[in-house]
Amino acid sequence: MTAVSGVTAVAAMALVTGCGDGGGPAAAPPTGAAQRLTVTSPAYGDGGTIPRRHTCDGTDVSPPLALTAVPARTAGLALVLRDPDAPHGAFTHWLVWDIDPHTRQLPAGERPQGATEGRNDFKRPGYGGPCPPRGDRPHHYVLTVYATDRRLSLAPDASVSDLLRALSGHTLATGSLTGRYGRG
Repeated sequence: MTAVSGVTAVAAMALVTGCGDGGGPAAAPPTGAAQRLTVTSPAYGDGGTIPRRHTCDGTDVSPPLALTAVPARTAGLALVLRDPDAPHGAFTHWLVWDIDPHTRQLPAGERPQGATEGRNDFKRPGYGGPCPPRGDRPHHYVLTVYATDRRLSLAPDASVSDLLRALSGHTLATGSLTGRYGRG
């Protein structure tokens, strides 16, 4: 890993720490990621605006995702979507683990087959799209995918802190996609 990509990975994982008061303190990022994987979406580019369809102002469905450069020895994938600009600390919009390691596409609005979706900071499992307070500058939404060297044994109501603890020392690679959304 180059120094620049290492700094980028650390910065992306530090951002992965939220829209309301349910985010709590920032969790320590998993350590030991040896390489980067690539996360893209046909709905928006890295740093681009998240389309309304994928927000609380639209149909609130998860965006389509594509993954490349997933390490061959990956046992499972995990995903976290957080808003680090939330008024009361980082806010978790989506957390998923035990995604099939061969998954390279996640269609819009679909839960990854066989995976577990944890409880987001809206207090429900599954995806909860961007929904920043009206009048705030656009918030950043950091979607990070982790390649793990083992399946994760977590309760269905696990928090993002639980997930990040389980990933610690078991992360082979990470990649992130950051989108922006504001509500004027």
